[in-house]
Amino acid sequence: MENLREKLEYHQEKDYLIPNIAIKNNLDNYQIGKYGYLRLDYLKKYKSGYYTELMIEGTLPEHIVAIDKEASVQVKNIVKSLAKANNVDEILKQSNQFEWIRLMNNFKNSAEEIVLKELIYN
Repeated sequence: MENLREKLEYHQEKDYLIPNIAIKNNLDNYQIGKYGYLRLDYLKKYKSGYYTELMIEGTLPEHIVAIDKEASVQVKNIVKSLAKANNVDEILKQSNQFEWIRLMNNFKNSAEEIVLKELIYN
């Protein structure tokens, strides 16, 4: 991999060389959700080198949006498959709402645990 310093152009301000960096924002005003913010926080705290590299290359916003979208889709799909596998359907929702809510919350928590481990915190 090419050295990141060699890719950058610099300008001098007094005694310092400042990299010419501009952040591109072509995300069509996408609102980052829960999973995007969790990924961003994780990168800042535990993967600072990778975070800095994404910032310098200008790909951090795209990375965060992609992770946020993918995590949301995966959680939704896992919840659906768990509900189907355990016969949790509209009939249960109509007959016993509290049981349906309890099971769906349990499925969502399980799905989020899987997605957080595999997608956000790696």
